[in-house]
Amino acid sequence: MTVQSTDLEAQLDAIRQEAQQALTAADTLEQLEQLRVKYLGKKGPIPQVLGGMGKLDPADRPRIGARANEVKDAIQQDLDRRRTDLQAAQIQAQLEAETLDVTMPGVYTPQGRVHPVNAMTDRVVDIFVGLGYTDVEGPEMETDYYNFEALNFPPDHPARDMQDTLFLPDGNLLRTHTSSVQIRYMEANDPPVRIVMPGRCYRRDTVDATHTAVFHQIEFLAIDEGLTFTDLKGTIREFLTQLFGEVPIRMRPSFFPFTEPSAEVDLQWKGRWLEIMGCGMVDPNVLKSVGYDPEVYTGFAGGMGVERLAAVLHEIDDIRRLYTSDLRFLQQF
Repeated sequence: MTVQSTDLEAQLDAIRQEAQQALTAADTLEQLEQLRVKYLGKKGPIPQVLGGMGKLDPADRPRIGARANEVKDAIQQDLDRRRTDLQAAQIQAQLEAETLDVTMPGVYTPQGRVHPVNAMTDRVVDIFVGLGYTDVEGPEMETDYYNFEALNFPPDHPARDMQDTLFLPDGNLLRTHTSSVQIRYMEANDPPVRIVMPGRCYRRDTVDATHTAVFHQIEFLAIDEGLTFTDLKGTIREFLTQLFGEVPIRMRPSFFPFTEPSAEVDLQWKGRWLEIMGCGMVDPNVLKSVGYDPEVYTGFAGGMGVERLAAVLHEIDDIRRLYTSDLRFLQQF
């Protein structure tokens, strides 16, 4: 059966017209891609029309082939134009959506600041790191052994009453000082030791202008052969000089179960003597508890409250101000 060339030409013209209308109506690039596959793909209508060329008169075949190529080229051109239009519209829509009206009033966002407790902690730790110490931390929930026994607090020692500890139902406790970190570190490391230990501590203190139940403490510890009280005093003087400048200091005899001899350090600030930290030489019993030979090694340690340091340095009359979240107060730092 012979197919008339006019029939195939009519089919090609219909495909061209249908494709043109479909491409004009496409609203998205995804739709456009679907139409490309539909009309120009291997399974599209044009290859189906060309499949009937075998029934044409041989003289008509070149003309129908050329016509088919014209239709494909026309559809491709319409496709490219529509793609360009849709891409331009997409870019324009994005620009309009992201346009900022610079004449509108801005939204005020207050500048963030480092809390004075954190700032003081960082400052103290930086000083000791500069002196060759390593910053270490430990758990806030402790056992009686690490918080007391290994630090020369026997079970019936009256010094335990000084701590006013918060005990937990499982027999553990919330650490009363960061001294427990000293024991944990020395158990895992051989001397020499030089560490600084910042952290949060807990005691059942009545909250007032100088005490809180939750407070921050920083301790330092040095263990080596031949360390003396003179080394301790020199370290404290260098630390306080870097923190406060050249100010008078004095050391008063005191008592701590884990140091012997022990001392309180006072600082003359704004015409007054202020207690700033406790310190002393590490008690031989503490060295024995971690396996250090007290006949070979000696050491010194000291500890201070971060809130107390901040109160002295910034002349704060009540440390409770550090925790009121009053922006009028905090914005001064």
